[in-house]
Amino acid sequence: MKHEDTILAGIAGYVDTLGFVALFGLFTAHVTGNFVLIGAQAGGFAEGALIKLLAFPAFVAGVVLSSFLVRWLPRPLAPSVLYGTQTMLLLAFCLMGIQVSPVVDPDDMSVILCGMTGATAMGIQNAHSRLIVRVGVPNTVMTGNVTQAVLDIVDLIGRRCSLEVRQKARGRLSRTLPAVAAFGLGAIAGAVAYREMLFVALLLPVALLAAMTMVAWRRRPLAQRDSAGAVNER
Repeated sequence: MKHEDTILAGIAGYVDTLGFVALFGLFTAHVTGNFVLIGAQAGGFAEGALIKLLAFPAFVAGVVLSSFLVRWLPRPLAPSVLYGTQTMLLLAFCLMGIQVSPVVDPDDMSVILCGMTGATAMGIQNAHSRLIVRVGVPNTVMTGNVTQAVLDIVDLIGRRCSLEVRQKARGRLSRTLPAVAAFGLGAIAGAVAYREMLFVALLLPVALLAAMTMVAWRRRPLAQRDSAGAVNER
């Protein structure tokens, strides 16, 4: 799917920031930030340690669920089922958030379950790019993308780099820079949308994921032919 990682990066930035501002600093799209915030809580510098701690097993559950689905399903079905599952979980995150709003107590069990649902949904997105083999870039955590982009820019402006190195760097930049930009813009949009609409703002990424589910579903015949061709070549 063209621009797939760019769209997913925008969704990740949007959902991660919305969860952060709505649920006392909870990161739904990656667990590293939650570990940092748990450490801050231990030192008395933050609140809501339980929701961040329980987000970790919820995130893991999303990854495990994705792995089982990919193993059990025929290869052509896997992308659309993963997108569809993430869509349903993100919709549940939205509805649960609407129900618990306004969020005032980070230790309220309804709030914690809401955050865990969001973390599970984003665990599926993290696993998706690793389980479905395709050319792309990480779309949930931008640290590696930014590092690689800087290295590629250095290669492009360096005088001692060969033409082949420059071409590879240019190709990587064409994939990483749109994802980084989309994540940043998604993060801004997520914060602004939550300020205006609270958890209703999650309907936007839900709609985008639903559309991606339909596109992946329609691509099944092509994926089936590719899979059959790979078997015949063996």
